[in-house]
Amino acid sequence: KKIMSAVTDSDNTIRFAEEKPGISNLLSILSVATGRPIAELEMQFDGQGYGVFKKTVAEATVEMLRPIRERYTELMKDKDYVLNVLKEGAEAAQKTAYKTLAKVYRKVGFLERPR
Repeated sequence: KKIMSAVTDSDNTIRFAEEKPGISNLLSILSVATGRPIAELEMQFDGQGYGVFKKTVAEATVEMLRPIRERYTELMKDKDYVLNVLKEGAEAAQKTAYKTLAKVYRKVGFLERPR
């Protein structure tokens, strides 16, 4: 929906140019999503309208993000696992933060904070 409503211009020419930021952005997205160079994409859509182009960008983006969305859906089914990963990450971050803070306190000349 967002891609289909992306701002373009009245030129209706699909090319990467500074004066065409909307189309240039969509070309960049399509290039990343498909792994194809922008120049090749410009040639592919030469003479075609924005509707066909935007639909292709949207479909390629959906396909690129599909594995991420599927993994997210899978993870969200196991809330206990997610909460455990968050807890372990917080503990690891806290340990690193205490070490760093203790080092700063020593260098500045403050008394080390008790844990």
